[in-house]
Amino acid sequence: MATIFPSIEWLEGLSKKLNSDTKYAQIARNWEGDMCVVIEPSGPLTEQLLYYLDLWHGKCRKTEILKDLSSVKPKFVLTATYDNISRIMKGGLDPMTAMMTRKLQVHGSMAYMMRNVPTVLDFVRCAREVTTEILS
Repeated sequence: MATIFPSIEWLEGLSKKLNSDTKYAQIARNWEGDMCVVIEPSGPLTEQLLYYLDLWHGKCRKTEILKDLSSVKPKFVLTATYDNISRIMKGGLDPMTAMMTRKLQVHGSMAYMMRNVPTVLDFVRCAREVTTEILS
């Protein structure tokens, strides 16, 4: 099945991947924190997207596409333009470099994120592996 980023199928595919990937389960076994990924319009994306993921001890307990942040209080809110997120998804922009240069803005504990770099990087690996196509 094609999973085009961004789409509901992609988000569901990512959840399944996170819940079935033994490497991610091991690396993220101590991770405690939900997040919302806010994708700002740029390039072919004309409307803001908000993807919610409840990540807990190497599992994805829930995913949802939100209309706004009023219904959740995630531990992390990650915000980037579609162009920067797609560069991360294609491997052209390292996620940690994106955070440090504010191409990917992090609202939440940056210290927690930095203590858990392997989890962050493996999460991105899983996201890349479920992506068969990028909206262009």
